[in-house]
Order: sequence, then structure tokens, then C-alpha cells
Amino acid sequence: MAEHVAENEEALPQLLGDFAPIDVWQRHMNAVFYGLRGERVRELYQTFAAADYRLGYALAADYVQRATQRQKTDPEKGTGTLTIMEWGCGNGNLAACFLDQVKALDRDATLYPRMQYVLIDASETVLDGARANAELAKHEDRVQFVQATVPDLQSFADGSIDRIFCNELWSELPTKLLLRKAGDVMEEHIRPNLKETRLIDYPDWAGLVQAFDEADIAGLKPLPAFLDDILWEREYHKIEAKDVPFRRLITDFLKLFDEELLMPVNVGAADSLKEAHRLLAPDALGFSSFDAGTADEAVLNDPEKPCYNLVGGQFSFMVNLALLEDVAKQAGGGQVTIEPQKEFVGRSLGVNVMSLMDVLASHPQLPKEPWEIDRLILKTVEAVNAGYASPYERIIDLPLSPETPEETRRELEQLLAQQAKQGVPDTVAYLAEEEVMKAAGHLEELGYDRSILQAAFLAPPQPVDYFHFRMGPDA
Repeated sequence: MAEHVAENEEALPQLLGDFAPIDVWQRHMNAVFYGLRGERVRELYQTFAAADYRLGYALAADYVQRATQRQKTDPEKGTGTLTIMEWGCGNGNLAACFLDQVKALDRDATLYPRMQYVLIDASETVLDGARANAELAKHEDRVQFVQATVPDLQSFADGSIDRIFCNELWSELPTKLLLRKAGDVMEEHIRPNLKETRLIDYPDWAGLVQAFDEADIAGLKPLPAFLDDILWEREYHKIEAKDVPFRRLITDFLKLFDEELLMPVNVGAADSLKEAHRLLAPDALGFSSFDAGTADEAVLNDPEKPCYNLVGGQFSFMVNLALLEDVAKQAGGGQVTIEPQKEFVGRSLGVNVMSLMDVLASHPQLPKEPWEIDRLILKTVEAVNAGYASPYERIIDLPLSPETPEETRRELEQLLAQQAKQGVPDTVAYLAEEEVMKAAGHLEELGYDRSILQAAFLAPPQPVDYFHFRMGPDA
């Protein structure tokens, strides 16, 4: 059975490739996406570590506290190299903030001088961006850049790593969509098409198909952009058990849920847990992943759950935290804890936090037009900046909607130009309760409700939300 995922059925699709499991196409699209758009990732979507400092500072505070306690328990642990790994390093901001804060907190200089921070990414374009990070350059004698995927880390010895973390990587690692049907396990296969209306843009259609099939970035770059106009067909095939790691565990997990219910199975994330277990030293401070997902079986059993979305042509999957907890235990990774990400950040820093996006979501009446939303964002940032001061000079990067009326565009561009240099850096930046409540009066002028804002800091996570998954001896 095949289903066309197309908004305009009259625009007959033009095939760009053949049916393959969704994780196969996901790998391919990641290579194409980062090759073509790796330098513009922040324009398309923002992560909690792209510009903000608080996740890096929280990781640093947590690390220093645990490492100091370990040294008190066993003084011999106060010598030797401390190797930290970050998988999927992005622009290097998380690394820079982490190292800045470790150095500041390490008053006796027993940790920072021993550190080696290894930034790993599959994309050389992304690594180039991290190398160019001026804040990270201050720690050049402490950092190393490695182009690799998680399965390609054999050059690092077993038990040689003290701490591993990754931010919003699991959602991009290979993920299968599986379901049970009449005793069989089926998986989703997809194939890409391009709208017929775009055919005129590619007189050498065979050349486009070949370049896309080979992920030939040099051949694709001169061509008109097309990733946002790909339409995907899907069909379902019985899966070969040998193609799935932890297959017995996964098969038993699927039996807990309804038949013919699509389930994200993050096979890349599962493999990463096995690799993390191999790399971490017996007394290591563990592995942490931060990503959007759920551990709630009721949510996983919901046929309407958002298994994935497409951003700029790239697949981003919901992380099945409940399944990965079982995987971590089977892999022998030690203890596992799963907590809302903002709770980890707040606890580590000793403040209640929520993101600017959470503040915006609390508005009783959000505007409908994109440019009105842009105005509310910038006015909200302006209000919060009165009580907010980042340790870094970064101005919020907000691409304005192309449909913005000219007069409004001039107003918004002026608001952008007036942003404080050490103000809120993007919409997913973490804000402390004190910072928001200092601005409560100005926020009320924008239509916010003070009591709703205060309650938002204590709100439970959404059905699918950002969580911290930690695995290790003392998780």
C-alpha cells in the first residue's frame, strides 16, 4: 500500500529516488541538508545551545560538583586527563560556555587544566563553524575537532572518556518507524518526489537526480533550492529482524502498544548508548542527552503523536525515551534518570528557568499574522532585557517573514537594531524567574498576565517536551 503525502494532488510528483526505509532516507537527507545548509542552520531552527549560555553553564556546574566530590572520595582521581566528548557539536557554543564556566568554578585549578574537550560532528561544514567560534578559540589548547559519526569512534579506547553529552542529536540520528500487524513487525518505507511545478527549474533533470542520489553537494549547490518542495510517499514492508539492533527488546516493547500503531524506534540513539557505555570509564561522570521526546507510554500509544517533522528538508524525530531507558539498562550502562530539561538547568544553576518560547506561549492571545508574532517576540525581548544580562554579546537573530508589510518591516528592523548587545540571544534562551518577574509590568503592557507567567515556571512538561536523559554509574 502506498500513500501520497502531497498537499496538491494535481501537481504530479517527479521521482527523485526509490522506496527505502525511512532511516535510510534520513541519513541521506542529513548529508544533503548539512552540505547545502550547514552554514545557515540557525536561520532554519534554533537549539537550546546555539546561542544561549545556560545549558552549558548548567552542565559545567553539574560536572564540577560531581568531579570535586569524586576527588574527595578518592584523591587518586585528582590526576590524569579528563576527556569530555560532545557528539553533534553544532556551532561550538555549548563547548565554549561549558569550558568558560568550568574554568571559572575550578578555583583550585584541579579540573580545567586536565581537560581535553573533543567536539565531534559528521559534517565538516559544521565543524568549520565551530572552529571559527571566537569564544571557543580562547580554549584552543583544550579542544580537539573530529569529523565522525558516533559509530566511527573506534580510535578512542574503551573506558577512556569521563563525560559525554549531546544536545538535540538523538532526534537526527537514524530512526525507524515500526508497527505490529497480524503478528508481523512492519516498517515505514518512503520515497522522494518533487512537485511537477518545479520541473521547469531543472532542464537537466537526470543530472539533478544523479547529484541528489550521490549527495553530490558541489553539483547541487549551483542549482535552485528544492529541499522544501520534496513530497514523500510512504508504504509498509515486513522488517528483517537482522536490520534492527536490540531486536528482541524492541519487539517486546512494541507488544505493549496497540497494533498498527506507528512507533518511533531511535536505532541510532540506541547504538549511541552502547557506544557511550564502551567509551565511559568505570568511574566516569556519565552520558547526557538533551532532546525532545517522551517517556510516557500513554503518549506513545496515541496514534496522533508527532513521530517526526521536517525542517528545511531534514527529518527530526521524536525521541522514544521509554524504549531508550530499556536499551540503556540492557547495554549495562548503569543507572538512568529522565527529567525535564528545564529542571536540570534550574537545579544545576539554583534558579527557576523557562525559555523565552515558554514566555510567549503563556500569552493569553497570540496574534495570527507572522509579522505580528515577530513584533510580539521583539517587544517581549525588549521588555525582558531590562532585567537580563548575558555574559556574552549576542543579538537575537530573527529572520522576518517575507510577507511582512514594508512599513512593519521597517519597524521590526529598527527593533532588531535596538536590541541590547548582551540581551536575550534567541527564542529558546533560558530565562530566570527573577529576570522575567522584573519585567512583569512591561510584559503586562504587551498583554501578558503576571500570575500566568509565574505559574509557567512550575508547569509540568508537555506530552512531548525537552528532557534530559542521563546514563552512568551515579545517574
